[in-house]
Amino acid sequence: MNYRLAVDGGVPVRDTFLPYGRQSIDEDDVAAVVTVLRSNWITTGPLVEEFEKALAQKVEARHAVVFSSGTAALHGAVFAAGLGPGDEAVTTPLTFAATANCVLYQGATPVFAEVCSDTLTIDPGEITKRLTSRTKAILPVDYAGHPADLDAIRDIAKRHHAIVIEDAAHALGACYRGRRVGALSEMTVFSFHPVKHITTGEGGAVTTNDERFHERLRLFRNHGISTEARQRQQQGQWFYEMVALGYNYRLTDIGCALGLSQLKKLDANLKRRREIAAAYTRAFANLEGVISPAVRLEAEPAWHLYPIRIDSAKLKTNREEIFRALRAENIGVNVHYIPVHLHPYYRKKYGFGGGEYPIAEAAYQGLISLPMFHAMTAGDVDDVIAACVKVMHAYAN
Repeated sequence: MNYRLAVDGGVPVRDTFLPYGRQSIDEDDVAAVVTVLRSNWITTGPLVEEFEKALAQKVEARHAVVFSSGTAALHGAVFAAGLGPGDEAVTTPLTFAATANCVLYQGATPVFAEVCSDTLTIDPGEITKRLTSRTKAILPVDYAGHPADLDAIRDIAKRHHAIVIEDAAHALGACYRGRRVGALSEMTVFSFHPVKHITTGEGGAVTTNDERFHERLRLFRNHGISTEARQRQQQGQWFYEMVALGYNYRLTDIGCALGLSQLKKLDANLKRRREIAAAYTRAFANLEGVISPAVRLEAEPAWHLYPIRIDSAKLKTNREEIFRALRAENIGVNVHYIPVHLHPYYRKKYGFGGGEYPIAEAAYQGLISLPMFHAMTAGDVDDVIAACVKVMHAYAN
């Protein structure tokens, strides 16, 4: 292999750019959407309930409520849990900002707890240190698709009378101790953004076994109105009442048609992602400077991301240079995530200065997400591996 890096004027491993994630849409998906476009309902019609039932069955939950985005679904879950001013919710700093922001939307306060050094999911022992009389919810994140330590978290929540809202935006199809993610917490939140395991364009959902949460979620996504337009049409009625302050967080029939079609492919998508992850892990087992993501025995990850960590002590450079070099090779790496407490908004609002969560912050300094999506070909995977080997060898001590 020619080890002259593309960033230094060498020939890149790939001629075309490979993104870190991308939707996969086939003719069945297109046909499903076209059918809805030609129907009487393109917004909140019969396919919403059909998609909800199919999703709930897939994750072995009693109920699913779909939303216009994963963020809207998180907001709905926090509302359903009853959080408000004066309440606190414990979550991880190593996540997309929406996990914490949804708590702020309800006037409550997000409290961060340190992550585990192996999986980078929230550390149950650190959760206990952050609990107060104001703690009303715990929001673990299934980082990269690896389930958090859900049994331990559920035990902590039960002792403290808190509600577990599992942010499983990365983890549709994951398993924990042989059980599907989706019915293991009081509420579980999924995302159907185009880079996820299935897509509805934008979209999200909350699954639950609790009838009370189910009803509050449905109310919240529809302005807080007690009935939906389709119900009123079927009953020949016009009268409705707004009984809570909700939002327009409805998902369309167009999105649900796409979701139903995509859901049929979930098992195949997961299988492919796991194959890609296994290929990466094998290839990087002895590659200096690369730490592959850990997998605990009790977990079967869904692999939304494949986040490696750069061990700068074994290289002549840092994560930033590795990132630039891989991008120059046309490998669309990304970083997930800047810890939430380090964003300017949170620094200003809560006075964070850095150093509060050393494991999460140190992980962030080394994290690079490699391309991971189910439409990747064997050649794509080989290119990612070749680029990583090329770059790491070029920067080896």
